[in-house]
This record gives sequence, structure tokens and C-alpha cells, in this order.
Amino acid sequence: MGMDVVVVSYRSGSELRGCVEPLAAAEGVHVVVVDNASGDGSLDAVSGLDVRTIELPDNRGFAAGCNAGWRATSSPYVLFLNPDARIEPAALETLVALLEREPGVAVAAPRIVDEDGSLDLSERRFPTLRSTYAHALFLHRLFRRAAWASELVRDPADYERAGSPDWVSGACLLVRRSVLEELGGWDEGFFLYCEDKDLCRRARDRGYDVRFEPAALARHTGGASAPRPSLAHVLAQSRVRYARKHHGRVVAELERAGIALTALTHMAISRGGRAARAGHAAALRAALRPLRAC
Repeated sequence: MGMDVVVVSYRSGSELRGCVEPLAAAEGVHVVVVDNASGDGSLDAVSGLDVRTIELPDNRGFAAGCNAGWRATSSPYVLFLNPDARIEPAALETLVALLEREPGVAVAAPRIVDEDGSLDLSERRFPTLRSTYAHALFLHRLFRRAAWASELVRDPADYERAGSPDWVSGACLLVRRSVLEELGGWDEGFFLYCEDKDLCRRARDRGYDVRFEPAALARHTGGASAPRPSLAHVLAQSRVRYARKHHGRVVAELERAGIALTALTHMAISRGGRAARAGHAAALRAALRPLRAC
């Protein structure tokens, strides 16, 4: 097959071997595990497997880990896979075949399901101010399949056929190496969240396509879960930075206000208890920080 797999791990020892082992044994697949300074012996989980490991001296985020991984390899296609995700070699072959027959496609993503088989809504739309404020006012719950109300593509029928969504979840995606080189890799200014959205956006801006391929299947134990409350402030910062990078300061200021409103409304009507309210409060503080240049 001739392809590379990059798995970025941060304290993921309990999940890492199950993710890597089937791929490490596949012919023509070269696996690189990048440890983001876990400091807990996570890499011991892949001891004895035919994988390359890279231990970074500090945790500079998911995008930085991805860059360290793909730049240490040379195959024409690179699969980026979360340590809590699983994909079989046959599914990889399906994704590779798509890129080989369609040179205009930069990114290919499989259908993703949770451990219980339920669908992960991994096809996404680029964010708009309308979708940000719809989320703040809970309109995405009233109009669940309306394209203007949410980034998530929610119609199950869309996951039964091949498609070209704006962007796809970074939990499992195959990227053409030549496009990574053309784009300069992942944007390390995103510590966590929005780096997958940004990568797909930049690829599309260069004229490439992004594809969803339901014939390839992956499993993701973190599939449909919301961001942990402890990371809500990171998500807020990343969303503002994305808006600033791609739409300019005015839109970024309006996005920041929408994120702050979201934090306030969700603090007021939170079902997640104290931890969720603390997360929304942290997101509010993050959204109110002054914008910095990208």
C-alpha cells in the first residue's frame, strides 16, 4: 500500500496499543507515534511493535505533534489517527484508492462510528456568525438539520453516500503529502481544536477537494462526545483565532461576542453540574481576552 500513519498521543497509554497494533502489522504501512511530552510512560504501550516513536520535549499541541510525525516520514499519503480511534488496513486501502484515482482530492475521511455502532457526526460545515449565534440561543436544538444552525451535518442519509463536506473531523483523515508540503503542514498556532477545520479550509482555498467516503469505516471511542469542560477555554480561543485568520478582525470580534454569549447562556442552563459551569466560565474569560494577530 505504501502509506504512513501518524498517531499523536498525550497520556493515551490505555488506548494506544489497540489503535496501533493492527496497522503496525499491515504490509506497506509505516506507523509513527508522536508523544506530546506525556511524562507517564505512555509509549511503553507500543513496546515490541514495528512502529517509530518520537518523544517531544514539551507539549506544543496536536497540530505540532502531527507536523513532527508527517515530516519524519516519506510516503505519498499520510493518515492522521487519534489514539482512541481504530481503522482496519482494508479501510485504509479504500481511502488511498480514492486519492489515487482523483488527484484533485487533498483529504479523504471515513465514516466514523462509536464503539456501540452509533454514528459520529464527522462531516462538518464551515462556521458562520449565524451558526455561532444559533448555538448561543439553542436554535441548533430546535432546527437540528438546518444548515444555517450548526456546523454539524446531522442528516443520517448524508453518511450513507460519498460526499464533499466543507471539512471533516481530524479524528481520522488521510491527507496527500504533496498538499501538506504545499500548505506548510498543520497550523501550530492552534494548540487544540479547529486545526482540522483550518487544514481543510486552506486545502479548499488552494482548489483541492475534501471527501467523505462511507465505504471506509473507523471506530472512535470519543466519537460524538462534546469537548471536556476543562478544555472549553481552549476551544473558545481556537474558534476566535480561526475567525481572525480566515475572516479578519471585524468578524473575529463578532465571533468572540457570540462565543461569550454562548458561554453565558449555557452557564445559565447547564445540565453538566459544577464542572460544566466552570468550563463555560473559563470559555467566557477566554473569549473576552483581546485578539492577537495570527
